[in-house]
Amino acid sequence: MNLTSSPRPPEVSNPADASDEAPASQSDKRKQSLYFPESMLDEIHQEAARLERSLSWIVQRAWKTARPEIRKLPSSRGADDGDADGS
Repeated sequence: MNLTSSPRPPEVSNPADASDEAPASQSDKRKQSLYFPESMLDEIHQEAARLERSLSWIVQRAWKTARPEIRKLPSSRGADDGDADGS
């Protein structure tokens, strides 16, 4: 995973696979570029150093922790019901 500070949107290496999620039991190690504001990236670096963990680990834990709250957000597709992922 390449974490950089840039105003550009995230890149998806293969858009056709962007909606496919690997089961939790499998480890998917595809490379992905993510762009963060510089101040946020600095905080992620500081937490990684404090916890003696990788940047990837920090971002993955943050996602797992925040996922329930993110799923509560309304879909941008205009759907009134169902989850943001279409199920």
